[in-house]
Amino acid sequence: MITLENIQIKGKHQRPILLDLVYPQSNQKKPLVIFCHGYKGFKDWGPWNLVAQNFAAAGFTFAKFNFSHNGGTVEQPIDFPDLEAFGQNNFIKELDDVASVLDWLLESPDLTNEIDEKRIALIGHSRGGAIATIKASEDKRVSHIVSWAGVSDFAVRFPKGEPLENWKSNGVAYIENLRTKQKMPHYIQFYENFKENEERLTIKNAVQKLSIPHLIVQGTEDENVRIEEGKNLHHWNPKSELLLVENGNHTFNSAHPYHSDKLNKELLWVVQQTIDFITDKI
Repeated sequence: MITLENIQIKGKHQRPILLDLVYPQSNQKKPLVIFCHGYKGFKDWGPWNLVAQNFAAAGFTFAKFNFSHNGGTVEQPIDFPDLEAFGQNNFIKELDDVASVLDWLLESPDLTNEIDEKRIALIGHSRGGAIATIKASEDKRVSHIVSWAGVSDFAVRFPKGEPLENWKSNGVAYIENLRTKQKMPHYIQFYENFKENEERLTIKNAVQKLSIPHLIVQGTEDENVRIEEGKNLHHWNPKSELLLVENGNHTFNSAHPYHSDKLNKELLWVVQQTIDFITDKI
C-alpha cells in the first residue's frame, strides 16, 4: 500500500491545500475517490484515515484533503490554529478547492498509471456532501457522486431577522466549537458570497441536473442533518439511491479522536455499501 500525506497543492485562493493519497501498489489504473470533509472538519478527523485504507484495500485510489480555508495550517493540519482563514472561508472557495484537487490529481505524471480518468467519484460528508454534489453537477470528469449525511439547503442555515442584521452591522459572528472551545469567526463575506452566488449554490438545482450515479447515505438518528434532508435529495433526483443507516448519527457513530484500529460497524457498513455502489455502477 502506498500512503502519501500532507502533499501541498497550490489552490486559487493564496492558501495551500493539503492532500493525502492512499492506493494499492499495483501499477494499474484504479477508480479514484476524492473525499470532501464537512463544516469544522479536516482530512484527519476521527476515522477518515481508516476509511481511506478500506477504500484502498478494495482497489481504489483514495484522496482526502483539507479545504484551503478550513482553519488548519501546513504545520498543524488538525484542528483550527488559523481562525482568520476559517472566517474568510466560503462555499465558492471550497468549490474551487475541489477543482484544484481534481486538476492536480489528473495532471500529476506520477499518478498516470494509478487513476482511471473515466471512473472518478466524489464523496462528501455533511457540508462537504453538498459541495461535492454541486461540483459533480458542474464537472463532466466526475462519474459518481456520494453524499454522506449531506445538507440539502444552505440558505436555511443562515440567520434571519435581528441576528442577521447584527451580523451585518458587526461584520463578524462567532460560533463555539464545543470540542476545542474556540470561538470560531464567520465574517459577513460568507453570507454575501452566498447571496451573490445563490443560484449556483442552491443544492436542489445541482441535484436536479445530475445524470450520473448518485448515492445518498443518511443516518436515521442524525442530530445535525435530519433524515428529511436526505429524503429531499432523493426526491429531487428520483434516479438516486437513498441508503438509511439505522440508529446512525451524523458521523455514523464515529467520533474524534478515534481510538480503534477498525471502523465501527455503522461506518464500516457505509463504506462497504459505498464501495459496492461505485463498483456496481461502473
